[in-house]
Amino acid sequence: MAHRGVAAEFSAGVSGDRFDDAASWVRALVRDPVLPAGAPRAPRVLCFGGFAFRSDHEPCGVWRAFPAARFQVPAFELEGEASGDAWLRARALVSGEDAVDALARLRRSAEALRAELASLAEGALPALRRVAGHKVVTDRSAWERAVEESLDAIRVGAVSKVVLARTLDVDVDADLVLVAMRLWEANPGTHAFFFQPEAGAALVGAAPETVATLRDGVFHATAVAGSIRCGDTPREQAELAARLLASDKERHEHRIALDDMVARLATVTHQIRTDPQPHVLTLARIQHLETEIRASVPAGTGVLDLVRLLHPTAAVCGLPRDAALSFLAGAEPFHRGWYAGPVGWMDGEGNGMFAPALRSAVLHDCVWRLFAGAGIVEGSVPSLEWEETAMKFKPVLEALAAAGVELAEAEESRPVGSAS
Repeated sequence: MAHRGVAAEFSAGVSGDRFDDAASWVRALVRDPVLPAGAPRAPRVLCFGGFAFRSDHEPCGVWRAFPAARFQVPAFELEGEASGDAWLRARALVSGEDAVDALARLRRSAEALRAELASLAEGALPALRRVAGHKVVTDRSAWERAVEESLDAIRVGAVSKVVLARTLDVDVDADLVLVAMRLWEANPGTHAFFFQPEAGAALVGAAPETVATLRDGVFHATAVAGSIRCGDTPREQAELAARLLASDKERHEHRIALDDMVARLATVTHQIRTDPQPHVLTLARIQHLETEIRASVPAGTGVLDLVRLLHPTAAVCGLPRDAALSFLAGAEPFHRGWYAGPVGWMDGEGNGMFAPALRSAVLHDCVWRLFAGAGIVEGSVPSLEWEETAMKFKPVLEALAAAGVELAEAEESRPVGSAS
């Protein structure tokens, strides 16, 4: 699915319930639609956007265009299927304008865009533009000390798990749409997303899991935690997958995430069903333990009710939730912003799909800030957690490279406390 332009928009600050406010906004928006003559029914109106990781998030720095919550209804929406069929929809808010004139204007706009898309499909893509980029990474020794501090907190019982993240900045003027396309193409099996709320600001990523999907009263999500690399050959990949399944440390990390999600769901849903054992989710560069979760949701419960209940999961924050949030506020010297926050879509009937903004990067003023985190539990080794986060940077780094960005091998390091 792809979209262009903004027909309507919602944003929320730190006051009030951002989840409830967003749900109320979309419900009010879809009332009394104006439809073309003969239309059998109103197509559902989808709103795209997401939420910051923390409820007290203030938009600033690289996150200036991303408040605590922001959603947009596209002016144009293109939805396609594997069969090759696609639907182009055009929408506008009508206020004081004759409905017939408004629909005629939308038809003209949609036809112009259809012609533009057809010409792009028939013509050659523009030549790839090669651009040089510069990387700035977190100081490794400082970050590994932060991992040790996490392990100290686990040993004294303050937390049982924390998900500690770090950043990597790439200064480059790259084609952000091309980066998003390359990220999507190279990472099958993930939930790829690209949200550009305004010119010069965007969030892209390829999450391996979902927080909540709700369709007609049926809930679905995936608990993903525990990681290992893929290997260079099919045989090595299989051996590493078997090692991941046999690892007590990785299964413990996975169980923490799964049990917390199930316990929270049990307070509002019924008939919760999970896989009896985790399986291995193999992605382009990394393998994870994954468990599917399904449940029945009572009438009147919408997807944002479930997102509010589950976010932040133990897979992106830690456990206990409040203690992990407090620890991360002091341990991570940068603003998470929307990193690991729920991003996706919703409609006016309470359906929707949200994934955590993982394997992601935010763009602001030609600076791409990449984020990657690692779950720290008893038995974690700082050097191995550093390597895991390095693997998680690769999807966006490789998408940048595929979009024509050439990064020098040498990297500049900065103290962990200097990121903003």
